[in-house]
Amino acid sequence: MNTLSIPESPRRWDSLSLGEVMLRLDPGEGRIHTARQFQVWEGGGEYNVARGLRRCFGLRTAIATALAENQVGRLVEDFILQGGVDTSLLKWVPYDGVGRTVRNGLNFTERGYGVRAAAGCSDRGHTAVSQLKSGDFDWEAIFGPTAGSRWFHTGGIFAALSASTAQVAVEAMDAARNYGTPVSYDLNFRDSLWKSIGGKAKAQEVNREIVRKVDLLLGNEEDFSAMLGVKIKGVSEDFAELPIEGYSEMLREVSGLYPNLKLIASTLRSVHSATSNAWGAIALYEGKIVHVPQTDIDILDRVGGGDSFASGLIYGLLANKGIDYAVRCGVAHGALAMTTPGDTSMATLSEVERIIKGGSARIAR
Repeated sequence: MNTLSIPESPRRWDSLSLGEVMLRLDPGEGRIHTARQFQVWEGGGEYNVARGLRRCFGLRTAIATALAENQVGRLVEDFILQGGVDTSLLKWVPYDGVGRTVRNGLNFTERGYGVRAAAGCSDRGHTAVSQLKSGDFDWEAIFGPTAGSRWFHTGGIFAALSASTAQVAVEAMDAARNYGTPVSYDLNFRDSLWKSIGGKAKAQEVNREIVRKVDLLLGNEEDFSAMLGVKIKGVSEDFAELPIEGYSEMLREVSGLYPNLKLIASTLRSVHSATSNAWGAIALYEGKIVHVPQTDIDILDRVGGGDSFASGLIYGLLANKGIDYAVRCGVAHGALAMTTPGDTSMATLSEVERIIKGGSARIAR
């Protein structure tokens, strides 16, 4: 594996994400189908990484996305602005009044509790971002010498929105690579997105091509099998046991299939209950395994934990703190993000570093 090379500043952004930002409706401790009120957040797999890098780690980030021009779209924009993420690459699409041709995505999410698993119900057909196509963004100008980004991130959720969004992702990756910008890609398999357009077979067809353009590949216990067809040996169907030897072998197999990859990382999550997980990570970098063993953590809201792992890992790399710190930073940030509601991180860098050092939850005052 080749060493990951990260450009130095100055560039306009430290990291740029490409993906959908939806309006998340959260029934809190209740259920979606019996709720009488919802708390509202913003969220999206690729966006969450940009927001975490901005709010927790203080980096300059942007989101390339599209929204329908109506009050809901403006609400999503307001959330993005509150998160400090640059909206200059946000495309507004004229709204037809009822959403027949274009709309903004909604994501209803239950946190789960104990034996009741977390659950999501997306309402995202015909969204503005799913209709993006090649040429909608001037990637040469975005990544070129008058602007530029030190990092580019996108993922399998955006690539699954439509045939054209996968093409947009490839177009952006090509431009980023032309200007020496590292590319990260989170496989993020979602059965609900792929099942009506060819299922896992189509997911693997699309992602096997995309991954050839990636520097940092991210996934979890299910993603590598579902999206690339690479099995993990020794795991049970419910992923209750995660043998490190099987993961190490899987990472090396992926590295052999895609020699362009410079870093491959997987979160390690065993679910004891919706509110108690074992959480850790494993990575392959420069041919060596980096392993942060699982520890039991309490969960308030698991959604976005993997995205916060990604942003912590990317921060460690951008800050030139070494691969061991980067993986530990990802694990700590993901753990903290799952202690608060909503998709996005509410953690601070000092909290993350306290967890990296083995700090306790003793009150700070």
